[in-house]
Amino acid sequence: MGETTPMEAKQKFIFVTGGVLSGVGKGITAASIGAVLQAKGVNVSIQKCDPYLNVDAGLLNPAEHGECFVTIDGAETDLDLGHYERFLDLELTQKNATLSGRLLQNLIADERAGKFGGKTVQLVPHLTGAIQDAIQLAADGSDVHIVEIGGTVGDYEGLSFVEAIREFAGRVGRENCLYVHVVYVPFIGTSKEFKTKPAQNALNDLRGFGIVPDCVVVRTDDPAPEGVARKIALFSGVREDAVIMLANAKTVFEVPLTIAASGINDVLSRFTCNEKTPDLTKWKDIVTAQMKDHDQTVRVGMVAKYMDNEDTYISVLESLKAAGWQEDTAVEIVWINAETATDEDFAAVDALLVPGGFGERGVPGKIAAATYALEHKKPYLGLCLGLQVAVIAAARRAGLEGAHSTEFDPNTPNNVVYIMEGQQGKESTGGTLRLGNYDAVLKDGSKVAETYGTTDVTERHRHRYEVNQKFTTDIEKGGLTISGTSPDGKLVEFIEATDNPYFVATQAHPELKSRPNRPHPLFVGLVKAAKQ
Repeated sequence: MGETTPMEAKQKFIFVTGGVLSGVGKGITAASIGAVLQAKGVNVSIQKCDPYLNVDAGLLNPAEHGECFVTIDGAETDLDLGHYERFLDLELTQKNATLSGRLLQNLIADERAGKFGGKTVQLVPHLTGAIQDAIQLAADGSDVHIVEIGGTVGDYEGLSFVEAIREFAGRVGRENCLYVHVVYVPFIGTSKEFKTKPAQNALNDLRGFGIVPDCVVVRTDDPAPEGVARKIALFSGVREDAVIMLANAKTVFEVPLTIAASGINDVLSRFTCNEKTPDLTKWKDIVTAQMKDHDQTVRVGMVAKYMDNEDTYISVLESLKAAGWQEDTAVEIVWINAETATDEDFAAVDALLVPGGFGERGVPGKIAAATYALEHKKPYLGLCLGLQVAVIAAARRAGLEGAHSTEFDPNTPNNVVYIMEGQQGKESTGGTLRLGNYDAVLKDGSKVAETYGTTDVTERHRHRYEVNQKFTTDIEKGGLTISGTSPDGKLVEFIEATDNPYFVATQAHPELKSRPNRPHPLFVGLVKAAKQ
């Protein structure tokens, strides 16, 4: 591992690192740089390298780390891959997400199998070489490959990744590597000034590891004076036209426009030898649609249990917003705490959405939401767990006492939702769920078939439990019908209400396929129904 692999000199690599603090916007920056390059006709690929010692993101707490994004081939990844897919309209895979834990796991397995021939296995060159190999694998087939390094430069767990991207210039040539460092400049209210010292220190840290950045992205909460850019340029050794000031935008989809209008666009043009003016029509249209004053507003109640971090449901939120833009309707998200939800909360909104989730907390409130929607013909969209609680609600309405999921009540006499075949004993293990793309066949004439405009669909999944079709009669008696299954008919993929203009639920996560300029039809259907 770590040996130099011949590659075409024209292939370029852009490395995005961060300083001062995490969550400063590296992912949006990386995705936006990719969007600008795509607008110039460049074939782009992208990758997230996370220094966490986790093997994947499947067992990370969503309240702390945000949603777990699932790729088409079933990788459980960081939410930044969601940004990448929405901005670049790509379908990413396992190779686009690299966590330290997986690389270490593979290294140790190779050592145990005797593949190192008795050599001492070390972070340098073995782990750094493995990181570089993963980057080259993910870059295959693209003209420019963008790599975001998670965390901040100087973090103990990230040192191997910083060293790896420094060494990488030796593999492919420094002229084929572009280093972009994202820093944060705070505004001190008492002295009424922007303080660049933390950013200077972050840049010193990066240089101390042997990397002199080609571009610096300066994040601020509010627009900063030009003097800040000059100061950053002076102390970083970066040309002033390669320092971009990036204040908080009204929408993240403005960032590609900002980058295209900045000196970074010139840097990208020189780096890629592509002087084309980027065609930003798509991004201008998205921003115009988002910033437009809409004549109508719908209120969608998000029945959720993670109330402190919107990133937990970011793909769902972006899907609702995109559906609203297409329908020329403002979508107001009303957060309904699943643990304290009441019928008054449900009545106060135009539609209800129950997202996916794991664990018993908040489940009674989600069942109550589905029950209310069934009984009051309220538009409803259920995602993953949102389908399962709807099935439980319908079964109870049909008089099936104690109907529940074995996930929450292992002793329920009426397990209308139960664990999938082959999943027993894996309940607390990572990477063992039903993950990634699966096909489904929709019932001809159903609401979901009408919404999709087809009877054959493919959606991404992340679940361990499924509907028990032994109780189909009771579920139908409670007001639901099965409107989509796996091609072999064994798994329930879609349900809908028989007496509701739009009560639809899916075992999948359709939010993962929605795009800002091409919203997912199930979310468009919900917004349309809410407008009535």
